[in-house]
Amino acid sequence: MSGLRGAFRRRAAALKRAEAPVETARLLAALPLAVCELDADDRFLFVNYAAEELFGSSSAFLYGKPLHDILPADHPIFMLLDRARRDGAPIAEHDLSIEGPRFARRGISLQAAPIADAPGHLVVTLQDSSAARALDQQLSARNAARSITGMAAVLAHEVKNPLSGIRGAAQLLEANASADDRELAVLIRDEVDRIKDLVERIEVFGDKKMDLQAVNVHRVLEHVRRLAQSGFGARIRFVEAYDPSLPSVLGNRDQLVQVLLNLIKNAAEAVAETERADGEIYLATGFQHGVRLAASSGRGQPNLPIFIAVRDNGAGIPEDIRRHLFEPFVSTKAAGSGLGLALVAKIVADHGGLINVESRPGRTEFRIHLPQFEDRGEGEH
Repeated sequence: MSGLRGAFRRRAAALKRAEAPVETARLLAALPLAVCELDADDRFLFVNYAAEELFGSSSAFLYGKPLHDILPADHPIFMLLDRARRDGAPIAEHDLSIEGPRFARRGISLQAAPIADAPGHLVVTLQDSSAARALDQQLSARNAARSITGMAAVLAHEVKNPLSGIRGAAQLLEANASADDRELAVLIRDEVDRIKDLVERIEVFGDKKMDLQAVNVHRVLEHVRRLAQSGFGARIRFVEAYDPSLPSVLGNRDQLVQVLLNLIKNAAEAVAETERADGEIYLATGFQHGVRLAASSGRGQPNLPIFIAVRDNGAGIPEDIRRHLFEPFVSTKAAGSGLGLALVAKIVADHGGLINVESRPGRTEFRIHLPQFEDRGEGEH
């Protein structure tokens, strides 16, 4: 009997060992961190779901494909992988960027470790550090939106009302003054009008409740594109890459028109400044799992699966400006007020969304993430 029990235990252990690779693969597939196995020639033998998302390709497409088909042959990642094989020890690098034919430029942290029973094979993890930068930008944008909302209330009450009296007095002076004094009165009136216009532009940052409904983002994009092509973007080529199966977002149509009009106008101006003949604005939409924004209310993390991207091939945004781009009165243009992107940040924040920007010479992309509309039988706009 003891011999039978021993044989049974050995058989159970063998079955457990046979099931282990399947269980390990299941665990790796569930990780939110991108995990790959590369052979001695840097060919993909395994990628989990997060790696598929990172590289913008399915596991079936990547399997057996060498990494240098996706990244340039002189990319520093290859030197790191060679070092891990040569030293037979794990390596880590936290300041890398990758870009490929199927995915946009992003910052990553990489770790690679040799697999003991498979010479030359490595297990590689890649963590997208762009998400952390995006969250920093969003927090900055939200703080900017809050500060300018308070400023708007103060300006509307303390500045706008007295301006009417000053303008009226200037008009009275203008009617009864000498030629020289009349010129000064006109100057006062014009400056009052300029200040009033500025206050009214800032007043849109007021904290009014927004009416949110189901919005088809493609209709909004097409409306704004037509506006652009009939005016400021007439000489620019527009490229659309829309996901036709995209559900509606929870939003305010007019406010989203304002957001996209600002972004596309900025893109058109960036392209025009380069005076290049192949000026292009790329508009894209898609559905991206796993994008969430931490909620301060403690009611969980809102899911933001729908994204809208506006990309141009202009000169790019300098790093020192990019860090403060969504703050009030920060502008890349000499004559700019610096309120356009602050307004964009405010509207996106009011939608419970996320906005970030990636920029380098020849490529700037603004990406907005928005919540999906949950259908309760209401109409679409």
